[in-house]
Amino acid sequence: MKRLLVTGGTGFIGSNFVRMVLSEHPDCLLVNLDKLTYAGNLENLAEFLQHENHVFVQGDIADGSLVARLLDEHRIEAIVNFAAESHVDRSIAGPKIFIDTNVGGTLTLLEAARDKKVARFVQVSTDEVYGSLGSEGMFTERTPLRPNSPYSASKASADHFVRAFGHTWGLPYNITRCSNNYGPYQFPEKLIPLMIHNAIHDKELPVYGDGLYVRDWLYVYDHCTAIWRVLERAPSGKIYNIGGCNEKPNLEVIRLILKHLGKPETLIKHVKDRPGHDRRYAIDASKIIRELDWKPSVTFEEGIARTIDWYLANTGWLAHVVSGDYQKYYDTMYANR
Repeated sequence: MKRLLVTGGTGFIGSNFVRMVLSEHPDCLLVNLDKLTYAGNLENLAEFLQHENHVFVQGDIADGSLVARLLDEHRIEAIVNFAAESHVDRSIAGPKIFIDTNVGGTLTLLEAARDKKVARFVQVSTDEVYGSLGSEGMFTERTPLRPNSPYSASKASADHFVRAFGHTWGLPYNITRCSNNYGPYQFPEKLIPLMIHNAIHDKELPVYGDGLYVRDWLYVYDHCTAIWRVLERAPSGKIYNIGGCNEKPNLEVIRLILKHLGKPETLIKHVKDRPGHDRRYAIDASKIIRELDWKPSVTFEEGIARTIDWYLANTGWLAHVVSGDYQKYYDTMYANR
């Protein structure tokens, strides 16, 4: 695919994908549509904003006329949909925007893709649509969808719409479901950048419950290469789980961060758990490894060190994104726990 519409391309995963494509695939034209909400940041793409193969458009994926115009004007061959409200805590505080963006926005993109006969639609989804695991087993592509939060429910709904458009109208599509991403440019509401930011400034590290919630950690660059592999090689209609093969409890991750920064574990503060907190996610990524010859290239120990060092080297970026509304959000989430 040489002409892509990427939605949400200034957010964490989206901007890393844009950077990867423009750096490694010079024959690709990339149109980047982003609403620039709190998590979207043009600074994430500072050195690429004037790139000859990058067209940035500020706009809403729910604006059907805008999406249709971009597909026509740039002769788009594929859509990669990263655009989403994505934080579980925020979905608990206010679910409606998650329906508007994650379901309504995806539906608008699908209608435009169908009408303009786009050759491929890639929906970037999450392992959270599967629900929660006990101490045994892993999510496969055949695992039933049992979302437990408003966020994951909205993503599961969007996945169903993508599949429905494929079945009803023959829209060529793929769905990818990734485990927890980490790496450069991640907004510090998520676990790893939040803990790095607080530890750098000797602030308490708020840990939900007992801290033993288990996640499979995927370095964001590896996620981006997997999506590209899906674009290049995957048959239409296939769903792929993308995982980092790095299951770790939150407390272990936090202790690694503190050790790397030379900070004491006394900074850890256990706080009241959030409602409906899923105990464990674990991805079986054997299908994409077997069928598309992809596998993670970065171990967790390498990736977490790179990530911490990036935040240390980009304190200006970090200071900018945690100013203003972020502090109000942080106080709302953790002040009374």
